[in-house]
Amino acid sequence: MNFKKINNLCGWAVFAIAYLVYLLTMERTVSFWDCGEFLSTAYGLEVGHSPGAPLFMLLGRLFGLFASPLHVAMAINSLSALTSGLTILFLFWTITHFAKKLLLKDGEELTQSKLIAIMGAGIVGALAYTFSDTFWFSAVEAEVYATSSFFTAIVFWAILKWEHSADEPHSDRWLVLISYLMGLSIGVHLLNLLTIPALAMVYYFRKKKPTLKGSVIAFIIGCVLLGAFQVGLIQGIPILASKFELLFVNSFGLPLDSGALFFIALLIAIIVGLLIWAKKNGKYHLHIGVLCFVFALVGYSSYVSIIIRSRADVGIDMTNPDDVLSLLSYLQREQYGSQPIVFGPDYNSEITGRTEAKPVYSERTDKDGKTTYKVIGTHSSDYTYNSSDERFFPRIYDQGHAGFYQKYLEIPEGDKPTASDNYKFFFKYQMNWMWWRYFMWNYAGRQNDFAGSSYEEPENGNWISGIKPVDKFMGRGDLDAMPDYMKNNHARNQLYFLPLILGIMGLVYQFKRNKRDGTVIGLLFFFTGIAIVIYLNNTPQQPRERDYAYAGATYAFAVWIGLGVLMVTDLLRKYLKQGSIAPVAATLLTLLAVPTLMACENWDDHDRSQKTLARSTAYDVLTSLDKNAILFTVGDNDTYPLWYMQEVEGYRTDVRIINLSLLGIDWYIDQLRYKINDADAVPMIWKPENYEAENRNVVIYKPFPGIPADKSVNLEEVLDFINSDDQRFKVSTQSGDSYSVLPTQNLFVKVDKNAVLKNGLVNIADSAKIADINFILKKDQLYKPDLGILNIIAAVAKEGWKRPVYFSAGFPGGSDFQGLEEYMQMEGLANKLVPIRTVGSSPAEATPQRVNNDKSFDLYMNKFIWGGTDKKNIYFDEKNKAMLMSYRYSGAKVAESLIREGRKEDAIKLLDKITTNITYESYQYDQTMWPVVSAYYSAGAKDKATKFAGIIVRDSEKMINYLSGITDEKQRQWGIDVDGREALGSIQYMAQFAQQNGDTAHAEEWMKMLMSGAQKLGIPLH
Repeated sequence: MNFKKINNLCGWAVFAIAYLVYLLTMERTVSFWDCGEFLSTAYGLEVGHSPGAPLFMLLGRLFGLFASPLHVAMAINSLSALTSGLTILFLFWTITHFAKKLLLKDGEELTQSKLIAIMGAGIVGALAYTFSDTFWFSAVEAEVYATSSFFTAIVFWAILKWEHSADEPHSDRWLVLISYLMGLSIGVHLLNLLTIPALAMVYYFRKKKPTLKGSVIAFIIGCVLLGAFQVGLIQGIPILASKFELLFVNSFGLPLDSGALFFIALLIAIIVGLLIWAKKNGKYHLHIGVLCFVFALVGYSSYVSIIIRSRADVGIDMTNPDDVLSLLSYLQREQYGSQPIVFGPDYNSEITGRTEAKPVYSERTDKDGKTTYKVIGTHSSDYTYNSSDERFFPRIYDQGHAGFYQKYLEIPEGDKPTASDNYKFFFKYQMNWMWWRYFMWNYAGRQNDFAGSSYEEPENGNWISGIKPVDKFMGRGDLDAMPDYMKNNHARNQLYFLPLILGIMGLVYQFKRNKRDGTVIGLLFFFTGIAIVIYLNNTPQQPRERDYAYAGATYAFAVWIGLGVLMVTDLLRKYLKQGSIAPVAATLLTLLAVPTLMACENWDDHDRSQKTLARSTAYDVLTSLDKNAILFTVGDNDTYPLWYMQEVEGYRTDVRIINLSLLGIDWYIDQLRYKINDADAVPMIWKPENYEAENRNVVIYKPFPGIPADKSVNLEEVLDFINSDDQRFKVSTQSGDSYSVLPTQNLFVKVDKNAVLKNGLVNIADSAKIADINFILKKDQLYKPDLGILNIIAAVAKEGWKRPVYFSAGFPGGSDFQGLEEYMQMEGLANKLVPIRTVGSSPAEATPQRVNNDKSFDLYMNKFIWGGTDKKNIYFDEKNKAMLMSYRYSGAKVAESLIREGRKEDAIKLLDKITTNITYESYQYDQTMWPVVSAYYSAGAKDKATKFAGIIVRDSEKMINYLSGITDEKQRQWGIDVDGREALGSIQYMAQFAQQNGDTAHAEEWMKMLMSGAQKLGIPLH
């Protein structure tokens, strides 16, 4: 039997299946989250968020090089499909390697039966991972995780190739290759490095006679090597280079980059010297070690492209890492802060001060034309605490989530958490909710795609099996009693524990026959799963599901799924007269029970071939804006698809997008001062020295003598006051920090009426309504993004309103509008700042708002492209639906405005457009439909109003009945708090709408439902 040939053929066949699946289900355009950023940075060789992914950027550029702008996204998405298919290829070969070792002893002949069993194990395990939830999600979009998984797979396969040929000459070439691949992988994602401890154990078990002591030492060495990559290579090299750079430029007076270049030359000289010395003196292991370091460094050198492209002042230049000093900050992710891992505080520990802050250097040219690095401020430093307030293994440390910790762990307010509380949170929340739940999604089943509030309520985002008694025992209740949109959710996948059971069988089978290999896979599973949980130390209520971080653990388990076929084969041999057909039967049986089942269950929620929502929402938002607009956005999904439309497709490049999440960072504010594409520089009041580094990260409100609290003050004057460095205008805190002062919350912006009319900000018909903008800041602390908004608005007004200012409809509202809510005019999917006051209005509230009726009506009826939400066979997950909220909320406000203008027929047409283009199958009728129903009633379309209200009431009643059947009181109460009260509110509002519009029959019917539902849930009605 030619094992190698058959192994290769089967491997490539499995690759072809996986690659074809991913190509068929791949999204054809931009996706949400970071995909818009990665597509933009790859297409334009720009600089993404730290710590960067330069190799992915270069590969993406290669894949998108010959595609038209409209097809660039599809081309780069195919990179993920290809690397994911290759991951499956190397997984297959990994499984067959271990399976062969289990079935064949040294010198034993390979029989046909054993060959079939080995190939069957590889096919089943590889295809199980092909159709697994987490991996499939990353395989069909332009994200780094697919390529990162490829590096994990090929590195682990490479160490097995070394193991197979370790006694042959030149076998250590595989170790050098592994080092190079490790270095390359740093330019994609750091998750690949977590394989190092497992690789170290493979090396030890192959080269040494294993002992317990030796195994422990090998494991420790593996962990040290992991640290050497993470700290020594990734950060250590730039740290040393930056020290040389500061010495040469600031102390020796040499040109910029001289120190970094000298360090590189010195490093090369040391490496060459070591290689020559090791060769001459027969130091083989030193020679191999240095070669491994060299090739890791060569792979890591992809980061040079970050500096090169940053110096080109590209459109997206996150952190502006244009020299070795700023590159170090970029690599260390300093803008994101850090979390405690081993020792740290609880959420209510008393702050005693701050650690010493690291200086921030920036290139500055003096009056003599000499450029050096000057200290312009400091990085954010960590708080310090009394040693008695710090503990080992802190898990509930974040002050911003104090309320969650107290409710979740039932800690009375004012009490100090205990070690038990920390461990309880670790096991119950971080391990169970943030890891085990994700693992079970892949190999047991998934309830739905609703994230819920992270209180582990029974109805949202749990794992299920599909076995009703088990699911009820786990507190999921009667899943068939749920509302239709939850019961029929595409992400409801029932795998009946079959992949999990087969994987456990493989685990047991391997450990019984080869504990060493079982230990290796176990370490891979641990470091790519549980170790990440410990290291990340996640806070609750994450903005998105984090299952992608643990794809390595599901990969390792897929090896055991494959090996489980061998145990099934052995079991079948006991019952089949012809033992030779056992491996065939086992392969077919497990192939149907696991990969085929997974493919059937997971296909509908992973098929993105017809989805265009991210691109469509970005197009619709940009289409809503006037020429040369300034648009404030918030969050990833509100921003990155817009970047894609501008940077890749070249649409509306005149618009300047300002991400509120970045507006608190000096490098981002600096970039706003320059023209990008067709968008002019953003006008500002403040100067660089006002916002550099930590300057004015926080401004505290404190009434100032001589400024009446009840009198409005010109915003520009207040900003000048805040920007002053006069210590009289500062306030100090107990921790020793000094802050600028906001002297009043009553502000106004002077409006030049003629300039407003000249620049078309307001229609001439509304000229009589134009007035100064008087507003009240509704917060006692202003953060740098708040100051950024106010600075830009003041500067735009000062320049005569030459550019319109918009806030995206995705803005959370409240204080983020800086008290300007009453001056917002809705135009499609954006709110435009105009000097016309509508008393009591707010984009974030269900109150009448000023609307540009003609423009908004035209946008909804003729220009919006919607993104396929009118079709029934396209899956939109919960985060997709969040982007659709704006269409309903904003559209209903436009309809109400049309009704107030007497245009009821137009209002009905617009509402029909919304309900036709966003079907119930695309997005259920939740709170976002309340204003739509109300508008239908107001427009006189009673039949349509009652139709949609009836569906809302039906789903609400089902939710109430479902929750009332939950037997676990705590889970039941969490479910009531999250969805039960909303269900009652839905029925109550529908009854009120009906009553107010003369539909007494429905009003009475729904009020009875409300009373009954409240009684079932034990909630008193007021």
